[in-house]
Amino acid sequence: MASALDAATEKLSNLGIDASPPNLQKNLHLLTAEQIELAKILLETGQSHLFEHWAEPGGDDEEKKAFLDQVTRLNSSYPGGLASYIKTARELLADSKDGKNPFDGFTPSVPTGETLTFGDDSFISFEEAGVKEARKAAFVLVAGGLGERLGYNGIKLALPRETTTGTCFLQYYIESILALQDANSKLSPPGESQTKIPLVIMTSDDTHSRTLELLESNSYFGMEPTQVKLLKQEKVACLDDNDARLAVDPRNKYRIQTKPHGHGDVHSLLYSSGLLNIWREAGLRWVLFFQDTNGLLFNGIPAALGVSFTRQYHVNSLAVPRKAKDAIGGITRLTHADGRTMVINVEYNQLDPLLRATGYPDGDANSETGYSPFPGNINQLILELGPYIEELTKTGGAIKEFVNPKYKDASKTSFKSSTRLECMMQDYPKTLPPTARVGFTVMEPWLAYAPVKNNPEDAAKVPKGNPYHSATSGEMLVYRANSLILRKAGVQVADPEQQVFNGQEVEVWPRITWKPKWAITFTGIKSKVSGSCSISQRSTLVTKGRNVFINDHSLDGALIIDPADDAEVKVEGSVQNKGWVLEPVDYKDTSVPEELRIRGFRINKIEQLEKN
Repeated sequence: MASALDAATEKLSNLGIDASPPNLQKNLHLLTAEQIELAKILLETGQSHLFEHWAEPGGDDEEKKAFLDQVTRLNSSYPGGLASYIKTARELLADSKDGKNPFDGFTPSVPTGETLTFGDDSFISFEEAGVKEARKAAFVLVAGGLGERLGYNGIKLALPRETTTGTCFLQYYIESILALQDANSKLSPPGESQTKIPLVIMTSDDTHSRTLELLESNSYFGMEPTQVKLLKQEKVACLDDNDARLAVDPRNKYRIQTKPHGHGDVHSLLYSSGLLNIWREAGLRWVLFFQDTNGLLFNGIPAALGVSFTRQYHVNSLAVPRKAKDAIGGITRLTHADGRTMVINVEYNQLDPLLRATGYPDGDANSETGYSPFPGNINQLILELGPYIEELTKTGGAIKEFVNPKYKDASKTSFKSSTRLECMMQDYPKTLPPTARVGFTVMEPWLAYAPVKNNPEDAAKVPKGNPYHSATSGEMLVYRANSLILRKAGVQVADPEQQVFNGQEVEVWPRITWKPKWAITFTGIKSKVSGSCSISQRSTLVTKGRNVFINDHSLDGALIIDPADDAEVKVEGSVQNKGWVLEPVDYKDTSVPEELRIRGFRINKIEQLEKN
């Protein structure tokens, strides 16, 4: 070991050590050979300032070692290591300072994709194809964020999707995957073992332990623990200036300041974990990526997977119709003057100027349909596994990054605060060859899109008619979707009433909710509902069993159907009672639990009929 240490010390002296901090020279004996190599990288990349304040040997020695432990982590968790990170940062910071447009030379056009209408023959056949393919699918949930932006201090996955049952987002997602697994197994030949669909959850330092605790304290919500794998993303180093000098943590001079790198890390984590090759060997073909708080997502998953299979898409982005200038990215085909093409998400604030600069005088405008011709990206992707592995083998899992420094003034020479490189999951297609089959599947927004990302104060400021994207609207949109799905299945569901909660005017539909195992496809729902059925606006209907059949039933009140195991239950006749009532709460009232405050209402359960 001594000879390796001597050799590394000699290498360091060959760098022109005299010009580097003498404090580092004095402390070399504390470092392992590997740590000296890392110090060498830092000096070669212009980071000597990180050692300038090091104490004499014997002072802060443990902190010095902890610093190099951190450098080791930052170096190993980034494709190509810190030298690659700093090199990329300098290039992107120079482009940012020069005001370089990443889309220079590209002309936008509308890509090809599939637009679905819920419940028609085409939708049903895509759903059936998707259920058949589900045995070859793996799901990846990107969940590195806390709920602070929502006014909620827990992890977002622990938030109730709706408060009628209190089912949290993670439970809903897992039960939906299990329902898809179950629906697929019914199609398998007798004797064939049931597929276990894998679920990967990308966590962060902020969410990892709490996600694990949520899973373990709820017995993984019915999944086998071996089906679920958590991959934790590391943060990246912050940058202090245009020379990409790494920022010292203001709270500890022996730490580099770090910030999240973005959900694009999911690709490098999957690549380095070895899971992709394990899945391929197990015969899997599809990887479905989704985010942490869209309570309607799984309404669209079976059909979208069917589109991927039928159209043989390597990349399929789930999308919704998009109003021009809406704060949601547009899926766009970009063709470069040199012949390069790609189909990617273009952020809404970049799409309008890009269109104006390339021969569209009106910029981002609605077509005769009343919507933009560029569908709205909702950050749910379906990738074909074989081409995905091929691409990540070339890139090492690295995704095209961007930098967004906040400059002090127009000279762009210094930053208001440190910045860092960022990457986004949906930018994966940027490096694909032109032969890649990249498409999209457009779903009706009422069916598949109800993100929860704004706190009550921000949501109340949203212009009338625009989506609130709050916990209030997210819950109400679940009830609207379920009401409209049952209407399509032949149930007479009453129209909604307008009410205001937390300063947001929302449609209040009957509070209808069911466990995914009751039905995960429209065909499944139609098979469970028959005859003349009606549900009044003030009603609450909760269906928790798998074999619950509703026939010639009218509901005016609250009905909870929760059969033991999978007993068959037939619901007929009429039910009338005082029901459950929504009561406003003030989001500033700290005596009310956070998850209710951010909605602006609580449910007063006055009277119900429970069928157990």
